Amino acid sequence: MGQVFSMVRDGLVSLASRMGTDRDKAASVFYTQPILTDEQIIAAYRGSWLPRKIIDIPALDSCRKWRNWQAASDQIGSLDAEERRLNLRGKVLEVSTKARLFGGAALFIGSGDVDPALPLEMERVGKGGLKHLTVLTRRQLAAGDIESDPTSEWYGKPKFYTLTGANGLQVTIHPSRLVIFKGAMTPNEEFGGVGNQAWGESVLTATFDAIKNADSTAANIASLVFEAKIDIIKVPQFSANIGNQAYEDAVLRRYVLANTIKGVNGTLILDAEEEYDSKSAPLSGLTDILMAFLQIVAGAADIPVTRLLGQSPAGMNATGTADMKNYHDRIQAIQELDYTPAMSRLDECLIRSATGSRDPAIYSTWAPLEQMSEKERADIFKTKAEAARALFGSTQGEEIIPRQALAKALLNTFVEDGSLPGLETAAKASSQSDEVEQFETDPRAT
Repeated sequence: MGQVFSMVRDGLVSLASRMGTDRDKAASVFYTQPILTDEQIIAAYRGSWLPRKIIDIPALDSCRKWRNWQAASDQIGSLDAEERRLNLRGKVLEVSTKARLFGGAALFIGSGDVDPALPLEMERVGKGGLKHLTVLTRRQLAAGDIESDPTSEWYGKPKFYTLTGANGLQVTIHPSRLVIFKGAMTPNEEFGGVGNQAWGESVLTATFDAIKNADSTAANIASLVFEAKIDIIKVPQFSANIGNQAYEDAVLRRYVLANTIKGVNGTLILDAEEEYDSKSAPLSGLTDILMAFLQIVAGAADIPVTRLLGQSPAGMNATGTADMKNYHDRIQAIQELDYTPAMSRLDECLIRSATGSRDPAIYSTWAPLEQMSEKERADIFKTKAEAARALFGSTQGEEIIPRQALAKALLNTFVEDGSLPGLETAAKASSQSDEVEQFETDPRAT
């Protein structure tokens, strides 16, 4: 009885339909290790629009609105100018695209140091200290030994990377000089082989079968369109005379002439003994079949169909808002969880190279992908202002919320949502002016 209960508990078995038994048709289905060579990856990316869009779209959307620096106005100008000088935005787009394509890529931080094998000392980067940023893929960078010391900053990562340059010259690069971008996550090294933690794998690996099925379906539909209408002509004694070369030539000349006459005036001239018929292949429903395959591709790539295909949502009440919101949340997660940690060391160097020092008050935030209209911004600002006015009025008698604390919270709200650009700098300047005026009036007050 215990064994029977175990069978019912562990899996559903039906002897009538053979489901769950050794004769079940699904019993022979299992997963194998996908093998996708660099040549296949490059051919797919160059030869098919679906793989290219799957690679390009998330990388482009991650850099499309870029980020905003929170600092003084003159510092923001210097930081923006430094990013333009280094083409940082374009470099990040390139490296993230190649990381998604090949499974890994890196930005080499060129600071002008003599030996790139030594750790990068961010504190020694002065104004204009960043010389260049170079994009390198995993095809160019060979990962060295994996750091096994759990107390090391680079635990589980390569201790160094080797770049093979011109004339076979090999250059050793310390990992602190590289901004590493990975593709899709891979299993740990005990599952994926030694050194598997150095890079990820191409995002096409898990989506390749879905892409091929969609492309094959589209190609078959295209072939079917060319055969949508077929003319059928029955010729007496055709099979009996087909071995005669003169007869074959005469038949070919005969129907080439017939098609020519039909193409000129729409009239098909046949012998009285010949029979003509035309058959059309049904094309209804093919669009739905193709869209079903494309939806599978969109799900595999985690990109909404509206974004992948560039089309409006289907259906009477469909807007695609929820799908795009989920997608934008995913892109924001990529920016916050992947890009920001990877670029932290580069940003430290960038701030010093732009301003000549490291102001701890400087930081950056990623700009939201969902941009509100001016009317929506105005409505939100009006709602917040009215709520603040009501709270200010309610705190005149019994102070549930101190007015000064409420004013600071409102100031932070308007600074964070960007309702009033330059408000934070103006508020600091006004506060400093008030302190100076108070000191001049009563020095003991400070």
